[in-house]
Amino acid sequence: MSTTRVIRTDEEAVEVARKLATSFAEHAADRDRERRLPEAELAELSASGLLGITVPAAFGGADVSVTTLTEVFRTLAAADASLAQIPHSHVVFLQALRLQGTEQQQRRYFDAALAGQRFANAQSERGGRTAADDATTLRPRSGGDYVLHGEKFYSTGALFADWLVVRAVLTDPTGAPVTAAGHGPTAGPAVKVLAYLRRDTPGVSVRDDWDGMGQRTTASGTVLLKEVLVDEAQVVPYSPIFTRPTTYGARAQVLHAALDAGIARGALDAAVVQVARARPWFESGADRAGAEPLLVQQAGELEILVRGAEALLREAAAAIDATEAALTDDSTARASIATAIAKVASARGSVEVASALFELGGTRTAADSLNLSRYWRDARTHTLHDPVRWKIQHVGRWLLDGTPPPRHGQL
Repeated sequence: MSTTRVIRTDEEAVEVARKLATSFAEHAADRDRERRLPEAELAELSASGLLGITVPAAFGGADVSVTTLTEVFRTLAAADASLAQIPHSHVVFLQALRLQGTEQQQRRYFDAALAGQRFANAQSERGGRTAADDATTLRPRSGGDYVLHGEKFYSTGALFADWLVVRAVLTDPTGAPVTAAGHGPTAGPAVKVLAYLRRDTPGVSVRDDWDGMGQRTTASGTVLLKEVLVDEAQVVPYSPIFTRPTTYGARAQVLHAALDAGIARGALDAAVVQVARARPWFESGADRAGAEPLLVQQAGELEILVRGAEALLREAAAAIDATEAALTDDSTARASIATAIAKVASARGSVEVASALFELGGTRTAADSLNLSRYWRDARTHTLHDPVRWKIQHVGRWLLDGTPPPRHGQL
């Protein structure tokens, strides 16, 4: 019998996230320092019911708003950015099921999420010309099943997952890519699909070879796929998501913004603790560091920076919620632009605050035993996920010429 909690309301989801964050924060620095993978904490996350909060009400879930979802991720990231990153793909690929899955597929995988089972991505690859290129293929066989073959990296959470979601190029039986316009490499973009696999499926192996300087305990390593047999019922179309107005990319990106905003808040909270322990600079005449006028000024500037990122995050989430009530080309473009702005602000804020933490706390904050560098390392690593320079370009083009942003999973 499952002991997983089923969360019923938005308010309950936020309350549960806050309690978990308090627990996760206690040993976050130690886990990062020792690169101790958070298996016990992920078991808590599964049991908490948070993995099922985006499941539609018709399937037994709370179907929380994007506003609530971003607050959940922001709250968890302030405590431990590695842990908060792990369920990101879980939520994104449940959304893919909502948009493209059959009723049977939705029932199967939504039930799994409500039971606390974890979904992880096997999406990106290292070897393509760009991050959007996939060499992994799904080839049909006679009898209605498929063969999956390839290699994925940056597979966050795969080591801990019950299910892996693999993005692949659909081919014909000869191995030639299928495109919307036919077959062959010159017939247009390849059609892509998602394969939902049990992690212990024969032919699937996961390597714990992630060695990033930050987000050390996400286990974002390699997934190897060697002639994996896939049933037709496990395959969900991916390319069609972007052929119509959609918030799919905005939903994914606003959660990345929430992670960055959470890191910024966590770093600033840590800075406050360190200021209380710091000595004032002798030239200030202050009796404590927190009364130093220049330090007070810098702290105020950082609080404004973080609050600005948090406000833009809420604005973007609200824009997505409003858009999903009435999907149009214009409304989805506006939601994507709002999300891009929030992502830029939160990325800048997380890196700047995590660096300024040391200026506020003084030399003693550089002690390795405190491991305060994890905030900067997590911020710098996570903000590399997709370049904000391109988000700024899309914002500028929309502002000056009304050019809508492209539809893809990064905006």
